[in-house]
Amino acid sequence: MPKRSSYQDRTIRNYYQNRDEIMLQRLGELVTDLYLAEGQAKSRLWKRVAETLEKLKVPKSRIQHLVASDNPVLVANTLKKLLEES
Repeated sequence: MPKRSSYQDRTIRNYYQNRDEIMLQRLGELVTDLYLAEGQAKSRLWKRVAETLEKLKVPKSRIQHLVASDNPVLVANTLKKLLEES
């Protein structure tokens, strides 16, 4: 495996330093997509929402509740709370 350049090292370091902000932005985009999605696309989006919430360290019980409710409004409210905390 070739050695990474200093630019690549900085890019990787910056990604991990800003990971929470990136995940919050991704969650916001997923909420928007959930409002518009139907059928199989909606179920795939819920899976991605659950994965993103796990990366944001939301408790599993809360994630399960949000996915089971199938209600994007609840995810939007959770996103709002997470944004207020950060």
